Amino acid sequence: MSSAATLPRLVRHALPALQTHLLSPQWREPRIGIVHLGIGNFHRAHQALYTEEAMLAAGGDWGICGVTLQGDVGKRDALMAQQGLYSVVERGPHGAKVTVVRALREVLAMPHDRTALFARLADPLIRIVSLTVTEKGYCRDPKTGEVALDDPAVAHDLAHPLEPRTVPGILVAALRERRDGANGEPFTVLSCDNLAHNGAALRQVVCSFAQQADPELADWIAARVAFPSTMVDRIVPATTEAERTTVADTTGYQDAAPVPCEPFRQWVIEDRFPGGRPAWDAVGAQLVVDVTPFELAKLRMLNGTHSTLAYLSMLGGFDTIDAAVSHPAMRNLIHAMMTQEIAPTLTMPASFDVLAYRDALLERYANPALKHRCAQIAMDGSQKIPPRLLATIAARIDAGQTFTRLALAVAAWMMFLQAHADDGMRYEISDPLASRLQALAASAHGEPQALMDALLSVREVFPANLTDLPEFRKALQHALQLLHEKGARGAIAASL
Repeated sequence: MSSAATLPRLVRHALPALQTHLLSPQWREPRIGIVHLGIGNFHRAHQALYTEEAMLAAGGDWGICGVTLQGDVGKRDALMAQQGLYSVVERGPHGAKVTVVRALREVLAMPHDRTALFARLADPLIRIVSLTVTEKGYCRDPKTGEVALDDPAVAHDLAHPLEPRTVPGILVAALRERRDGANGEPFTVLSCDNLAHNGAALRQVVCSFAQQADPELADWIAARVAFPSTMVDRIVPATTEAERTTVADTTGYQDAAPVPCEPFRQWVIEDRFPGGRPAWDAVGAQLVVDVTPFELAKLRMLNGTHSTLAYLSMLGGFDTIDAAVSHPAMRNLIHAMMTQEIAPTLTMPASFDVLAYRDALLERYANPALKHRCAQIAMDGSQKIPPRLLATIAARIDAGQTFTRLALAVAAWMMFLQAHADDGMRYEISDPLASRLQALAASAHGEPQALMDALLSVREVFPANLTDLPEFRKALQHALQLLHEKGARGAIAASL
């Protein structure tokens, strides 16, 4: 086993020695054509990899400038010390595959590199600005879909338009420069976040922000800027020391920023790119007219069951997704949820086999090499529960159908907010509404009915048109009582 600290750093002059870990030995260093906001693990294991493959397949200047938005100079410095190189460690049941990625050419950190970022965004060579900033990064009012004017960061950006901190503030400031620039051409804005109708949602946020700042600019954005929607899928856990060790042992080089992921990946993209795009369709991405069916399948089948696994596991004492799904009763619950409650709510193209998709998801969950932590998936539940679970429940109610297992998932999130597992072990709640949600949960003093009543008052999560339905309240109350009396593992067994 190599000691990573004593090995040479991964840099571009090392590439000739890494031929077996490259997608292809052929490579022409591209100019930068994409700025990506939110240069986290998911982007680097998904869109960046597709983009390098697309350039290898069909050429083009689609090098990536990645941007951290949380002042994370550590990530910027680590990646730039490696000249943008990093490793993707694909972990499957039969071992790990290490690929060194070259598409990332520059990394900037906001607010430190604001001048450099806006110079880059003003460059006509930039034809796409893509994003993976999670739901909370959109600064979106969940009730209206428009920009959240009560967000202090949004208020700052409206008052200081040349010093934006938020995603809508940055995009509007950059689009103003593009409109007023030499050729007056915008870039395409490409959301790659797990957000329903993500392109349309981002367009509404950006246009509503611009309307507050400059109505003429808002009209120009609405008329000229494309916001295609996407559906992205790949399980990408947080990096651990195990990835650094794997890269060192496999390549003989030290990588400060490797990314673990599963072998599976999927990318469905609405094909609206007035300024052009990489040949993603040549390397496995699906370019379609309407992303919605694929988006709903992923949100409900994968994301919905992922959240279900996470909250039941946090209560029941499973640390990772593979450990949870290896528990026979849990696996049977998730299988039944997908088959009987989720799949019937979907309308898919004839070429899409929903039950085969179900089986593939269960196989992915069972991958013992990933060790995807349930605590990571459990984060930000107040933003994830509505699209992942409540929308499916609403569809079931509209169809006059039962939703016992979906109700158990929502109830598990409510119990999770008490910040302790069934055995008393405590954990942290990471959520934009954490303090408020925990206070409401604590006010119930462990009583299921009180817990339900307290949390159903949170309109950011539970719309009145759902909470007013007797069948919703009855199913949720039953699930909470079951969890209270039997614990998560007992409730899982009783729900089969």
